[in-house]
Amino acid sequence: MGLHRFQRNRLAVTPWKNGGGSTREIACWPPGAGVQDFGWRVSIATIAAAGPFSVFEGVDRSIMLLDGDGVTLRSDNGRIDHRLDTPFQPFAFSGDAIIDCTLPGGPSTDFNVMTRRVQWHAELRVLDQASATEAAPHGVLLALRGSWRVAGQHSSCHQGEGLYWTDASHAWRVEPQTPGARLALVRFV
Repeated sequence: MGLHRFQRNRLAVTPWKNGGGSTREIACWPPGAGVQDFGWRVSIATIAAAGPFSVFEGVDRSIMLLDGDGVTLRSDNGRIDHRLDTPFQPFAFSGDAIIDCTLPGGPSTDFNVMTRRVQWHAELRVLDQASATEAAPHGVLLALRGSWRVAGQHSSCHQGEGLYWTDASHAWRVEPQTPGARLALVRFV
């Protein structure tokens, strides 16, 4: 399917049915899949109100704070009690868990990765220095802070910009162009 560039602020916003937030989908596989039949999905969510997380049976999830005051996640069985309040630190959990979310302050914006565990495994890392990534058939790069040079594209990704690739193996050489730069890398294998 190829390589696609995107800008965070130009992604379509979908309000949640419960009114507690909204989602900006970056990409999903297969293209056009819904929440019941995706193999993998990457999105940015704004959580504006406390409430339950949607349960996704058979799905592994990772969430990472991008900005805001963060959230506290607690499962009904007590196995998860996590405060997501430090930007760019991924937290992985099972989509099978029944989780309530509370906000210690105002709204929070989070990066989300979901994979159907019988089909895909996701690796989410945050890079802060020049790196060569391992090849993967599907993946996402998102400049979280600052600017990054992406070798092979002969271009830069500035904060809030990124690219995703599907159904074609890619490995990247990425290099920060500004001090304090951070880049999210998601590999699906």
